[in-house]
Amino acid sequence: MQYHPITKAGVQAFADEIERLKKDRPTRIKRLAEAAALGDRSENAEYSAAKRDLRQLESRMRYLDKLIRYAEIVPTPTGETAEIGTQVTIEFEPGDDDVYALVGPKESGQSETNLASDSPLGSAILHHRAGDVVAVVAPAGSYHVTLTKITVSAGV
Repeated sequence: MQYHPITKAGVQAFADEIERLKKDRPTRIKRLAEAAALGDRSENAEYSAAKRDLRQLESRMRYLDKLIRYAEIVPTPTGETAEIGTQVTIEFEPGDDDVYALVGPKESGQSETNLASDSPLGSAILHHRAGDVVAVVAPAGSYHVTLTKITVSAGV
């Protein structure tokens, strides 16, 4: 198995989600037991749904646990260049700035403002400094952006 880069905050978010799922698990087990008590399981839609829900919860817990076990926590960046764990401000056009947290690929879905380091934009700005104009090669076409500001993200 290959290790994947991730911030300390990303690992903590996965651990927090596991804890929430653990708290929800007894309720789902109880729901499954109640549905099983209704009788014939072959045509029991409630039983099938409860079983599927419990299976999905346990599958998610295993997946998150695996992400944590194979996480390579990135060192705290200096903020001089765009690295995993920095917050970057990107200017797409004059006056059109967006702020993103540059993160590892596995934690990009934790927030709408997370930018995966392996995405076209993320990989293009990686290792660049504030003020650099960067060419981004994306499936829909190439474009240029300006990296206007880099700071160390909170919780890294």
